[in-house]
Amino acid sequence: MTSLDSVLDKDGVRLTVEDAVATVTLTNPDKRNAQSPALWRALAQAGRSLPGNVRVVVLRGEGKSFSAGLDRQAFTPEGFDGEPSFLDLARGSNEELDAVIAEYQEAFTCWRRSDIVTIAAVQGHAIGAGFQLALACDLRVVAQDVQFAMRETSLGLVPDLTGTHPLVSLVGYARALEICATGRFVHAEEAERTGLANLVVPADELDSAVRDLAGALLAAPRDAVIETKALLQGVSRRSYEEQRTAERAAQARRLRDLAGIGD
Repeated sequence: MTSLDSVLDKDGVRLTVEDAVATVTLTNPDKRNAQSPALWRALAQAGRSLPGNVRVVVLRGEGKSFSAGLDRQAFTPEGFDGEPSFLDLARGSNEELDAVIAEYQEAFTCWRRSDIVTIAAVQGHAIGAGFQLALACDLRVVAQDVQFAMRETSLGLVPDLTGTHPLVSLVGYARALEICATGRFVHAEEAERTGLANLVVPADELDSAVRDLAGALLAAPRDAVIETKALLQGVSRRSYEEQRTAERAAQARRLRDLAGIGD
């Protein structure tokens, strides 16, 4: 076991690596890990900074909440120091606004890579951008006190940080619409029942449950996990017959690799 190495620590995000497991921690518990453009850039940088040996990434938040969502300071005229306010952004052209939102989304898309498995360790509030960050991960282990909510619609906005696709995939269109349009809380029992959560545990067991899951994921050969994740990620865009073909091609690659035979 190697020592825990700190790779990045800035703007409310800390990235540490131990062997094949990276941990990305939101580090502003006094504000319930509220999010800002600076934090999103740091998250994207953390995603780009993962060493090549990393196989599992854990996203977590310090304190009582995973993330209470976007820092409301973004909607004030002054915004954040050194940043244009959201009100200023709204005055720009459609092209400029689209480019800015696309940049913000990078903090969420970087956890969907097929060569890693990402786990959100979620306790307390995971609201708006916090909910979408949890949805950006492959798996979610949640504490019994978890409270998911998509509050953007209640503020006159839409969820735009890549959370809509995984939410519909997990719970279906009708429930996703109801969750987003009402902004209501989804608690642990419903999260587990509907597939939002892979596992629910007492709050004091969250870290150990995540460690156990990470260990189980590392037990299988890396290339087999990568191929399997890619197969499953492609299901929504393939027909049944296309999926059968993809399975055969992936298995052929695995067999040749195990036999030491190149393509």
